[in-house]
Amino acid sequence: MHTNHLPNLDALFLEKALEQYRRHISPEGLRTCERIEETMMLCARENPVYEQISSFAIALYTIGYFDCPDLMAVEDIDSAEAGRILQEDFIRVTAEDIALEYRITESDEKYLLVAGDPLFPVHFAVLADCSGNRPFFSKLPFFGSGFDSLAELIEDFAGIDGVGPEDFHYFRKKASGGIPAEAMGKIYILK
Repeated sequence: MHTNHLPNLDALFLEKALEQYRRHISPEGLRTCERIEETMMLCARENPVYEQISSFAIALYTIGYFDCPDLMAVEDIDSAEAGRILQEDFIRVTAEDIALEYRITESDEKYLLVAGDPLFPVHFAVLADCSGNRPFFSKLPFFGSGFDSLAELIEDFAGIDGVGPEDFHYFRKKASGGIPAEAMGKIYILK
């Protein structure tokens, strides 16, 4: 199911993101593309060399959560730590809160799809491109890194630790530094 029978869809995504959106791509979007490409080289589905790195660490690295030079410098994260990170640095949102034209390469917003109980999640996937057939990027336990649809992720994780189709949640990374998005447009007077 997760083998690529079509011309390398993962490479097509990166090519499409870099070519079609070159004018609109933000510097952070370019760094995100580079992190996705690095992850796909190190954890390719055909040869998932780094099986010990969790989907939590891969997803958080992809969106630039860690201050580290490359994937090899990322420390692995367990389920409890992933839940703590969600509580502290992410805000729960609904699918309807995400713009239909969302592309990770063009937006400052970063979204995770979380499988399981957010306090002890089973899997993290990065929302990359809402217009694609496989909008989520992650590293699966047995297949390495790549892109999947929501249906494919539900099929892979349904039944693991009691996870059902209703146990998939969206989270948005809180803005780092500056004014939080929810405070934009508000005037504060300090005395």
